[in-house]
Amino acid sequence: MRAIVVSEFGGPEVMELGTRPDPRPGPGQVLVEVHAAGVNPVDTYIRSGWYAKLPELPFVPGWDGAGRVLVVGAGVAALAEGDRVYFSGTASGRAIGSYAELAVCGEVQVFPLPDRLSYAQGASIGVPYATAYRALFQRGNARSGEWVLIHGASGAVGTAAVQLARVHGLTVIGTAGTPDGVALVQREGAHHGVLHGTPESAALIRGLTQGRGVDLIIEMLANRNLDTDLSLLANHGRVVVVGNRGRVEIDPRQTMARESTILGVSLWHASDLELREVHLRMAPDLAGGLLTPVVGRSFPLGEAAQAHREILAGGARGQLVLAVR
Repeated sequence: MRAIVVSEFGGPEVMELGTRPDPRPGPGQVLVEVHAAGVNPVDTYIRSGWYAKLPELPFVPGWDGAGRVLVVGAGVAALAEGDRVYFSGTASGRAIGSYAELAVCGEVQVFPLPDRLSYAQGASIGVPYATAYRALFQRGNARSGEWVLIHGASGAVGTAAVQLARVHGLTVIGTAGTPDGVALVQREGAHHGVLHGTPESAALIRGLTQGRGVDLIIEMLANRNLDTDLSLLANHGRVVVVGNRGRVEIDPRQTMARESTILGVSLWHASDLELREVHLRMAPDLAGGLLTPVVGRSFPLGEAAQAHREILAGGARGQLVLAVR
């Protein structure tokens, strides 16, 4: 099979299009013919070697993918040959194996892909939607009727969070770095869209809540925004840090004034069964049209390096994917 292979850690150029032996599923596993693979920021961190959890070299990158089931291993009851599916993680590891024409996955890692969604959209579900769900509800304890600010809402996790928050009855403020990004955020269901990074943006957000502040902030770039975030919270508000690329100085007095909380989120701390529960809970809304992944740009499999460069450049709108077939 064709696959992207990393033989040494480093920049995007270490990813090479090569061949690997066709894998075979064991008991409790399925073989998926991969049509599309999702490109997530965590893929770039692992490829570079600057991440807490690193695979043995050489390895095939990639956490998420979508395709159809080719072979069903012994003991698998919920899947059949020919099923359209998406997967999050493979039998080789959570962030290993999707940048390839074939992937062996555990049954608990594979989910039905509704007919209304393309393979590219299926490859955009796993990490983005599970991260958004965990940030909003498992860590952020979001409740219907609350105000949520999604900082950096035009990216893959951001658009997923906007859709999930709207479905669950929250009032959503979404920020983006460009007018086109703000328009996307509003199309995906945000009640209010704000251009971030301007002198007026914080004041505008406060004004939308009549000075009360927001109950929850989903933060994609904490090193830039966290200190300001703390000033935008209502009493007992929470900031959930999804992304960060450096150190930041904050005034802890702001947490005292509002009895606010700063929380972190990472899918590495959720078990396969916990993640499966998240995906099963989202299934009716994915099938029914309330949740629709946004695909920003698709690259051929051989251009994985360029996809990694683009995702690190910022300003993403939706999910980047690799077209494997």
